[in-house]
Amino acid sequence: MGVDRPLSDVKVLDLSRVLAGPYCSMMLGDMGADVIKVERPGSGDDTRQWGPPEAGGEAAYYLCVNRNKRSIAVDLKKEEGREIIRRLALRSDILIENFKVGTLSKMGLGYEDLKPLNPRLIYCSITGFGQNGPYKDKPGYDFMIQGMGGVMSITGDPEGPPMKVGVAIVDITAGLFACNAILAALRHRDKTGRGQYIDIALLDAVVAWLANVGSNYLVSGEVPPRYGNAHPNIVPYEPFQTKDGTYIALAVGNDRQWQAFCRLAGLEHLTHDPRFATNPQRVVHRGELIPLVAQAMRQKTADEWLEELDRLKIPCGPINTLDRVFSDPQVRAREMVAEVAHPTAGSVKLVASPMKFSDTPCGIDRHPPLLGEHTDEVLRRELGCSDQEIARLRERGVAA
Repeated sequence: MGVDRPLSDVKVLDLSRVLAGPYCSMMLGDMGADVIKVERPGSGDDTRQWGPPEAGGEAAYYLCVNRNKRSIAVDLKKEEGREIIRRLALRSDILIENFKVGTLSKMGLGYEDLKPLNPRLIYCSITGFGQNGPYKDKPGYDFMIQGMGGVMSITGDPEGPPMKVGVAIVDITAGLFACNAILAALRHRDKTGRGQYIDIALLDAVVAWLANVGSNYLVSGEVPPRYGNAHPNIVPYEPFQTKDGTYIALAVGNDRQWQAFCRLAGLEHLTHDPRFATNPQRVVHRGELIPLVAQAMRQKTADEWLEELDRLKIPCGPINTLDRVFSDPQVRAREMVAEVAHPTAGSVKLVASPMKFSDTPCGIDRHPPLLGEHTDEVLRRELGCSDQEIARLRERGVAA
């Protein structure tokens, strides 16, 4: 290690699993926090079994969100295991958990239980529906909450079925909101000396990032349709097929760009047509306009369009498959892939952090840990357990 990172003095106790919580704690770990990941003995985080593909016996899904952590395997069903968590919470700045509402409180590990022991503790719960409301006891998973939160109703072909986003976007954004909230709570604690409780819900997250589409409904009262790959408020702003059969993304964001595009595409007469002269009118008359643009786009190859559109500063881009994404010169220049030594796989490639700091850079100091890889280390160094005490905990199945 040895590199100064933004959160190098912060300790995180991570009782979460799967995606939203681990994504949050990974970001904190990338910024230098010491993250202790607590897992079930024997099976560990559910995502360890979510393969193939795998590397060195570890599922790629698990690898993607668990770097920069130390793993301990502790049985929370046993009182001795719960006592280990209490002792670690005494030494932690942040606790992250995504158990069902009330589960940790029944174990004596809820916020109200730990707050008297460590008033500086920032305790973040991530659940499907939050700590209150009629759905608080319902299980919540990304796919179903994409549906409940409205995003599937606005995603997909207008004539086709509702469609989910291709990644677990609700989990990811809930993890981002959780990380933002934790950083704000750390700032508040710097001023007051007091920790606090943070309640993050997956449903809240998706409703929050409906953004302009949600605002469109709140302002107009009109339920938005699905636009496929088109934009509800900007036209033309969607993929178009080119002469060689390849699709490119064309994003004409303002009237100046529209006029430049029309000159390039041989559609200059459309700039004088009142139906298409301004973006609001293009939105109203998209059904008449898009076939005209599509016909023009089929007159040149993708490479020809991309070169000429770039020259005119009209936003555009190829629609890349992932092999092209990770070989893209810009992605490579931004160092968005990192290769990390791993005890069973030899090495693994991971997507790097997008956060670029000038003075305290993020980094990957620890590979995604094996299950219980650091149990002995944490018990010995953090809690002062002797080898004999650790051996007894293992014999009783408390730790592994």
